[in-house]
Amino acid sequence: MLPSGLWNAVAGMEREKQIIERRIVLSLAEPTLAEQYGVAPPKAVILFGPPGTGKTSFAKAVASRLDWPFVELFPSRLAVTADKGLATSLRDAFADLAELESVLLLSMRSRRSPAHARVWRTTPGHAVTNELRKLIPGFRENAARLLICATNSVRSLDSAFLRPGRFDYVIPIGPPDPEARAAIWSRYLGTAATVVDLPRLVASSEMFTPAAIEFAARKGAQAAFEREVLNQQGKPATTDDYLAAIADTRPTPTDQAITSFD
Repeated sequence: MLPSGLWNAVAGMEREKQIIERRIVLSLAEPTLAEQYGVAPPKAVILFGPPGTGKTSFAKAVASRLDWPFVELFPSRLAVTADKGLATSLRDAFADLAELESVLLLSMRSRRSPAHARVWRTTPGHAVTNELRKLIPGFRENAARLLICATNSVRSLDSAFLRPGRFDYVIPIGPPDPEARAAIWSRYLGTAATVVDLPRLVASSEMFTPAAIEFAARKGAQAAFEREVLNQQGKPATTDDYLAAIADTRPTPTDQAITSFD
């Protein structure tokens, strides 16, 4: 069970947040009203976008908003023994989840991970893929269930996964726009947001993901903290501290990744 309030804590990304709110959260949060209007709550969705754009954070925020247990499943980390293959392990994992009254399951698939590539693309991986296809319909039969699959590249998914009846929505989660970056910076700057040149930080952090902005904000604050402790210079973090941190932080998505995403 995740802490409450994670949904409201999601800074920026208002466009993506609104889509997820309207398409996913509302009908799950108001099942009786949804039924009156003939709206079937989603059972399985795909979030795709470059690494670090907040796919996992959104899934956790949805679980927090619904007050549902959150389970993160990595197919490549399933236990494999001599008498228990990957497909069997996956089936056992879903059987365990069936014992919960409600659950939000996040299944990760990273195109860059060799381990995940083995699971999903080699011969054993085909067995797992086929098993997951069989398991999704059963997972969808329960009322309080939501499966979110997160991937860096939707093109690399087996086309059979995208067939109607398995996933209700395929939602892009891209890098934050300037307004979103400003909101994310403000969240991690804290009181420093009132004294630094926020527009300069936003402009200098183009293509930064939420994770990269958080890293740069913490790095800038750390520089000011060390200056205080080591040099006894009681000077709060400045715009230059954060600009230096930005310059020393590499944006997560590459140009190629952004082009592919667009």
